[in-house]
Amino acid sequence: MQVMRLALFLVCAMGVGVGQSVAPAQPQPPMQGRQVWEMQDSGTNAGLRGIDSVDGTVAWASGTGGTVLRTTDGGAHWQRCATPDAGKDGATLDFRGVQAWDAETAFVMSSGKSRLSRLYKTIDGCMSWTTQFTNPDEDGFWDALMMDIDYELFILGDPVGGRFVLFSQAPGGKWSRNWNGHDIVAQRGEVAFAASNSVLIEGGQGGFCFVTGGSKTEIIHEIHGIDLDKGMFSDWVRMPLPLAVGDSAGAFSISSIQFSGGSLHNSFVVVGGDYKRPGDSIGTAAFSSDWGETWTASTIPPHGFRSAVQWSEALKAWITVGTNGSDISRDDGKTWQPLDDGNWNALSLPFVVGPNGRIARLNAQSLSPAGGP
Repeated sequence: MQVMRLALFLVCAMGVGVGQSVAPAQPQPPMQGRQVWEMQDSGTNAGLRGIDSVDGTVAWASGTGGTVLRTTDGGAHWQRCATPDAGKDGATLDFRGVQAWDAETAFVMSSGKSRLSRLYKTIDGCMSWTTQFTNPDEDGFWDALMMDIDYELFILGDPVGGRFVLFSQAPGGKWSRNWNGHDIVAQRGEVAFAASNSVLIEGGQGGFCFVTGGSKTEIIHEIHGIDLDKGMFSDWVRMPLPLAVGDSAGAFSISSIQFSGGSLHNSFVVVGGDYKRPGDSIGTAAFSSDWGETWTASTIPPHGFRSAVQWSEALKAWITVGTNGSDISRDDGKTWQPLDDGNWNALSLPFVVGPNGRIARLNAQSLSPAGGP
């Protein structure tokens, strides 16, 4: 069957190679004397893994014990929201993901086995919640919630029956499984990690990609093309990543930047490592500078395991965080410089969250070209 693929593939997936890497140089110790992260009062001791900054002023956070938080003043004050399903088991839920439209409307996703994975929605500034979707799989576990530029929702879950779980919400609210009609077979022991709600992203041309860990560390991305006999088609393509592999290791976060300063910027960064060995810097970051065609391990990696990464347009740099601190890269992931040695889980700039109710805001002035690294 003759097939002609589109000249422009989805930004997530333009190739199948992994760049050759050499042994990484050792990272430097964290900067001293600069307050990179300005701590804020969250009013809770919950472990926080969900964070979504709408515009730097409005932001939502979520975590253990049915915790959902909201700020409308840049983090000067964090409001404890009503707990979804408070009259039932809501206080036992672990909200790993949150996605918000504005100060009034947001979704939170809990992660847990089977029906403990749920999705809730508020339209009144978190005074009340309605159940949107409950995991239908007895052995399922949800890892990531994503809202695309059209405000459509997508959920990624660990493999069930040997296949990764993908749900999408069609117009009208109906949920469907594996939206492009192709199952994604997982290797035995391969999983997705729910550490920071950032293993699934939109590619920029209408497609998606996600990263995995466990027995295999790879990126799995959606492509579109044209079949000369059948017309348009979608499928999934996968490639290995030069990150750590193991039961507690792999890729934990992926991010991309397609445009910066009005020009094309074809960069992707993936971070991870082994969460049981937070101080080990080997296999913690990789980058692609050719739309994902090849992946190369960072020559100077972050100074430990990392669970989230994001581009800062204001700083023209990448920020990554993990349980032993944060790092910055100004060369698209090739080299990283430590920023601090705090304990962090998830990132949505300018905010970062962690265990025991930790929330902070990035002090961009400390990293400005005049005074930064």
